[in-house]
Amino acid sequence: MNLNLDKSHWKRVAFGDVVRNVNETVRDLKAAGIDRIIAMEHMDPGELKVSRWGSTEDSTTFTRRVKPGQTLFGKRRAYQRKVAYAEFDAICSGDIYTFEADETQLLGELLPFLVQSNGFFEHALGTSAGSLSPRTNWRDLKDFEFDLPPLDEQKRIADLLWAVERHRLSLLAASEHAEHVRLRWIEAGLPNDVAKTSLGEGAEIRSGVTLGPARRSMSDKTPYLRVANVQRGALNLAEIKEVGATSAEIAAKGLKRGDVLVVEGHASVAEIGRAAIWNRDESPLYQNHLFCVRASPLFRSEFLLEWINSEAGRAYIRTVAKSTSGLNTINSTVLKAMPVAAASLDQQDELLAAVQRIDEGIDALRAEHESVAQLRASLLAELLGGD
Repeated sequence: MNLNLDKSHWKRVAFGDVVRNVNETVRDLKAAGIDRIIAMEHMDPGELKVSRWGSTEDSTTFTRRVKPGQTLFGKRRAYQRKVAYAEFDAICSGDIYTFEADETQLLGELLPFLVQSNGFFEHALGTSAGSLSPRTNWRDLKDFEFDLPPLDEQKRIADLLWAVERHRLSLLAASEHAEHVRLRWIEAGLPNDVAKTSLGEGAEIRSGVTLGPARRSMSDKTPYLRVANVQRGALNLAEIKEVGATSAEIAAKGLKRGDVLVVEGHASVAEIGRAAIWNRDESPLYQNHLFCVRASPLFRSEFLLEWINSEAGRAYIRTVAKSTSGLNTINSTVLKAMPVAAASLDQQDELLAAVQRIDEGIDALRAEHESVAQLRASLLAELLGGD
């Protein structure tokens, strides 16, 4: 992007000449009215907004104070590009710097974009030290040099960047809202008088193959799918492994087009029961930590997929999951018992068509969000430097 900027009157400055590294501490959090904690995990790469935080009711050793208007920078593993603009009082990790602009030279609302710029990150990465958890220090960051425009021009630049950022965030919020609507649509879009049946009544539930040592000596190999291949609503086929199997086993237990794969066990209870559909002509096997749901003529495979992945399906899985040694699992009995709406094929088709329209809207929002994110990156490079 070329904005045809006249930078001849911009002044070359060092970061430390226009920015203070504030290291104010507070120990009596209640007296200071502080009830939030910001740790490194609460800062998302590329996101200026802090959308989550911890509570001071939990035990903490953090004492560094955060004030609204400060720019936060994660000095540990700077390659993660964790920069945030504080909008509330808090305390934060010692791995987070709290920057304040010298408002006589640099506007505070421009500072977070400066810290987000490629030029600043190139300098931060170039001065980081340590192998496992590299950190950059203030004594090095303060020497970063950049071209600083006059205050009135800074205001116009900051207004432009914040307008782009607000638009990007609005697209992100709209996309998240649409995804929430999608989660509820399969159930909420049905008439209230639709009867319920069970998944086992509407589909055959099959278990996968056990990957025992004996399979290693088999001469015939065939592809098989693992838990890692089954994401929610989609298959990740970037890496497909092979397993020893007989031709009879492949014929009897291989997947068929339209089969729905359901994750049987996972360390996270939120990931149990995630499902994806097999829509290929090949017939790979699948491991015993996956279930295969093969729809009867009464159900569209796509409808069962959406139902299992819906808010109702996830809620059911959470109530029946068992936890053993850190692994959360479901068995075929509880999967067969999952309540499913006994919708007619016409009703299923109507719901699936509506979901497709929602997906098209989500795709459009994501595409626009990506375009705005690229615009922001181009503006940062043009206005504040860096490759």
